[in-house]
Amino acid sequence: MYDISGALYLDEMGYAMSRLEVESSECEGGNAIHESSSTGQTKRALKNLDNEIAQITKLKSTPHQLLVHDGYGRKELPVSPVKMLAGREFNCSGRGRFSSADRCHLLSRYLPVNGPWLIDQMPSRAYVSQFSADGCLFVAGFQGNIIKIYNVDKGWKVQKNILTKSLRWTITDTSLSPDQRNLVYASMSPIVHIVNVGSSETESLANVTEIHDGLDFSSNDDGGYSFGIFSVKFSTDGRELVAGTSGDSIHVYDLEANKVSLQILAHAADVNTVCFADETGHLIYSGSDDSFCKVWDRRCLNAKGKPAGVLMGHLEGITFIDTRGDGRYFISNGKDQTIKLWDLRKISSNVTCNRGQRSFEWDYRWMDYPPQAKDLNHPCDQSVATYRGHSVLRTLVRCFFSPAFSTGQKYIYTGSHNACVYVYDLVTGAQVATLKHHKSPVRDCSWHPFQTMLVSSSWDGDVVKWESSGSSDVAASSVKKRVYKRHFFEDYL
Repeated sequence: MYDISGALYLDEMGYAMSRLEVESSECEGGNAIHESSSTGQTKRALKNLDNEIAQITKLKSTPHQLLVHDGYGRKELPVSPVKMLAGREFNCSGRGRFSSADRCHLLSRYLPVNGPWLIDQMPSRAYVSQFSADGCLFVAGFQGNIIKIYNVDKGWKVQKNILTKSLRWTITDTSLSPDQRNLVYASMSPIVHIVNVGSSETESLANVTEIHDGLDFSSNDDGGYSFGIFSVKFSTDGRELVAGTSGDSIHVYDLEANKVSLQILAHAADVNTVCFADETGHLIYSGSDDSFCKVWDRRCLNAKGKPAGVLMGHLEGITFIDTRGDGRYFISNGKDQTIKLWDLRKISSNVTCNRGQRSFEWDYRWMDYPPQAKDLNHPCDQSVATYRGHSVLRTLVRCFFSPAFSTGQKYIYTGSHNACVYVYDLVTGAQVATLKHHKSPVRDCSWHPFQTMLVSSSWDGDVVKWESSGSSDVAASSVKKRVYKRHFFEDYL
């Protein structure tokens, strides 16, 4: 059992306290690399990607057939922006405007790789950074007891500066309610706090300027064991929260009843990540240090709390899960240094195959991944596809599908221990871009739901944005000089 009461707690979120440090030299300089080809293991194109997900993804970003073919009837992709605009003017689609597939085909070619432009610098590690569903707000959580909510539409002005209450170790996760009125934040404690972010107060000092209500996820059955919460998410209707804990359990909290409505002893190790599968809220995905992804159907849970199914494929613990939102596909980031794409139709009713015993000793919190393990595969891998190239060490690195509106979810992107952000093509598996700026692990990053903009945050305290095109090179150079000057003094003081 972990001791989570003191500063020596070596949790899954990282092993050092709230001081800035430079850990990586693999991604230096403020630039982005475009990968035009896939060579070597880390950039190997996928050979056997499931035809259905490949076809769905292509359909979401393939323009009208009249635009796809040239004057000789030959298929020509990608279609140039000039031809796309001309097709819109001539009303090729019959709608008088771009279809969603036309829009995705055009916008998905412009990756947010220019920059970065500095949003904020903080004296402690950034653990969480996410856009709201409409892209108007941006939430960043730091180890130094601070959560900042920026108004994106008002030039990234700080709309809310939250000083957290009863924080243990760090902010492990935050979630913004669908109506954007409330924010919940979690730490290594069974208490999740909820804050009214729609109020007029800019400074939210816990229980001084505003009340930070505590939602107790523990129960009388816990035997007094004080677990921590690694992951917390709002349901789509905003009525419930789902949480994954260091007590190997999943909890669902009913906000209207103000109590835990469901508690499942879900895994054999820490539950690092949970989320609702789709808008219905019936299905829950979970990922754990036991290396399994599990699917829970709340409509048919029996007293034994058995999952609807299990998905095997990772060789090490799972750090994050992101749903595609269709109740069928999701991705997971793993400590085996891979992202895996899953199809619910491939689930097993239980664990049918063991990954086998390790032939090496390894702890991701302070050791590099063993070279001999990089080519290993699970004997019963049920995943649809595997993506390699990034690094998952020291902290629970997150991965996501790119936005449906602007890209048709044709990309996967992730933070990395080596201080970069990686972007993969979902269908081919190719590493299409690498964003280089930070000096320490990038735990979280977020792609704007509608604009070609991506924001990354790091343990170096920097929050920066990347765009497809933006401010002048002079402005970008000015920001970079300020950032690098700060890093220079940190290195030598």
